[in-house]
Amino acid sequence: MRSRRASLTAAVFLMATSAIGPGFITQTATFTSTLGAAFAFGILASILIDFVVQLNIWRVVTLTRMRASDLANAALPGSGYLLTVLVVIGGLFFNIGNIGGTGLGLNALVGLDPKWGGLLSALFALGLFLSRRAGVAFDRLVIVAGVVMIALTVYVAFVSSPPVGEALRQTVFPDQVDFATITTIVGGTVGGYITYAGAHRLLDKGMTGPENLDAVSRAALTGIAVTGVMRFVLFLAVLGVVAAGTRIDLSGGSANPAAQAFEAAAGTMGLQLFGAILWIAALTSVIGAAYTSVSFLTVFKADMSERARDIATVAFIGVSLVLYLVITTPPAKMLVFVGGLNGLILPIGFSIVLYAAWARSDLMGGHRYPRWLLGLGVGVCALTWYMGYKSIGPIFALLGE
Repeated sequence: MRSRRASLTAAVFLMATSAIGPGFITQTATFTSTLGAAFAFGILASILIDFVVQLNIWRVVTLTRMRASDLANAALPGSGYLLTVLVVIGGLFFNIGNIGGTGLGLNALVGLDPKWGGLLSALFALGLFLSRRAGVAFDRLVIVAGVVMIALTVYVAFVSSPPVGEALRQTVFPDQVDFATITTIVGGTVGGYITYAGAHRLLDKGMTGPENLDAVSRAALTGIAVTGVMRFVLFLAVLGVVAAGTRIDLSGGSANPAAQAFEAAAGTMGLQLFGAILWIAALTSVIGAAYTSVSFLTVFKADMSERARDIATVAFIGVSLVLYLVITTPPAKMLVFVGGLNGLILPIGFSIVLYAAWARSDLMGGHRYPRWLLGLGVGVCALTWYMGYKSIGPIFALLGE
């Protein structure tokens, strides 16, 4: 029972820390500074979409006892290879941004140059996976990091004194709705590899089949609740600063909007708290992106051992690090762009999973999938396709700005 609970807790926090990575932190500060309280609607939309996407994917993956890539191939032959390529490419780009996030975090925390900070953080992640107890260390790190990150953010939100009433109003009745913004924030919290992080962790822990379905569903809902609270608290922390009249600089390659917001809220200590939060979020996201992306590669080699996957994960982080060191795109801009890119990947994989739930009950041992959950999934999937279509131009324009 204890190991079962630990497996579920680890999956919850892996999903949460993947969803609340440096991309989301940077995106939240950027969009809150431009949209103000109206961005609350984007937060709500991302949480609702997250709820439907994660619940469907966790249930289907654990019922079929198959990773998403293998499931895709079984449902639509060949589609698993396409999904793997998209997720791995998106995960690689995201991990470049994640390593950049660790660099920005250490820069704010101790003044270290972002390139050096990214290098040292990536080496720490590499050491974790090279250890003999990589799995245990991985699970413990994401749990402790998640708790610390939430506690620090709640403190900053409290001292920034945000206009909570106005934020709640615009959560439901926003002054403006920006589809590119919503697609980017959804991509940064549930797009690409993030969608499958917790589900694949449950597979590795043996939490599969109808007998574990209720526990898996509760874990998914708990993870969504944790990420939802963290997203809104982070938004409130930045909103308090913006509402007080502080102007956040979004121009220039060195601009770090979230750092500016935290410093304005709590001075030098606020800047250091931001550094700690961003470093924790980025480090766990580096590990989560590498772990989940590599879990898709088993579609090409089904008998890949756990040790071989750890080595592949090390190689993935190493490639991400090298690219981070040579690419000149500012980390903050990269983090916003890759969120949008993963938002474009989301509807492809989600469509395949929903098709399997609808047409391939044989893959789930004859289990009859709930029609209400499938219906919600189809509606959200259609919405993500539409948002992706509307946002292609604005998202790719980000790199050209």
